[in-house]
Amino acid sequence: MIKTTVLACVLMAVGGAAGADDEVLKSINEGTEFYNNGEYAEAVTSLNYAVQLIQQKKGDVLKDLLPAPLAGWTAEDAESQSAGAAMFGGGVTAERSYSKDDSRITIRMITDSPMMQGVMMMFSNPMFATSDGGKLERIGKQKAIVKYDEGNKSGDLQMVVNNRFLVMVEGDAVTRDELLAYAGAIDMKKLSELP
Repeated sequence: MIKTTVLACVLMAVGGAAGADDEVLKSINEGTEFYNNGEYAEAVTSLNYAVQLIQQKKGDVLKDLLPAPLAGWTAEDAESQSAGAAMFGGGVTAERSYSKDDSRITIRMITDSPMMQGVMMMFSNPMFATSDGGKLERIGKQKAIVKYDEGNKSGDLQMVVNNRFLVMVEGDAVTRDELLAYAGAIDMKKLSELP
């Protein structure tokens, strides 16, 4: 019963693309064999490896949703990783940095992170969201907490998309409009539709 439940959970996480990823299936099958032989530590290791591969796949999907550089800007290659609990509370992240002269903007997307609950609480309580100088605003149809320091020409904003994705945009030596333009360049519809 436990074996079937664990395997079903892992296969559900893989989703429809499971058949295309032999390494994931190999690890799941390996874990099943270890489990059937009573080798529980090895079973856990194999299934954890499969989960890690699935998270990497999710990171690559997120990475593809990071926007191209806006006119006059250049961008570094997008990166993704499965983070441990010490970084952003765990989960899957994708990020890309953009630059123009001395200006720099970084967009980071995070999913499957325990820190999401805390961020969603901020969005549901405007008093809490604005207590450290942030302002609630809309970027397209998306609610955002925006903080911008005119003196330092720096700021950041956070958005929660579909209660599953945290989007953070941070900028140094930028205008407020540039910060908001990069946030607006993210395809929120595609992001919200991700499985």
